[in-house]
Amino acid sequence: MRKELQKKQTSSARKRLKEIGQRENRYMTDVNHCITKALVTKYPRGTLFVLEDLTGVRNATEKVRIRNRYVSVSWAFYQFRQMLEYKAELYGHKVIFCCKNCSYKSNDDRIGAMNLYRMGVTHLAI
Repeated sequence: MRKELQKKQTSSARKRLKEIGQRENRYMTDVNHCITKALVTKYPRGTLFVLEDLTGVRNATEKVRIRNRYVSVSWAFYQFRQMLEYKAELYGHKVIFCCKNCSYKSNDDRIGAMNLYRMGVTHLAI
């Protein structure tokens, strides 16, 4: 629908596109509120949430298939982080974006592999 309206380029089509965009923004805000609220209420006080720094994630979308691109670029990452930060503070949780002790940052795939390795070793030790 968006594609068809963009082709028309009439004032009514632009108005409709604006309405669609506003509806999508409201939906995304609601989804972010629901997810962050579920996170902070599910875990006990003092939980530490560690988030990846998603700055520049939009630039990586060039490598994504066009039909999947909308899903990867439409998420409001910054808004999600802001909501999680203030809700975490209200519920007595903490949010960090890198290791406070050693300031370690790395590629998300590498960190994911390290976490899986650590969980595997822990599981084998049991």
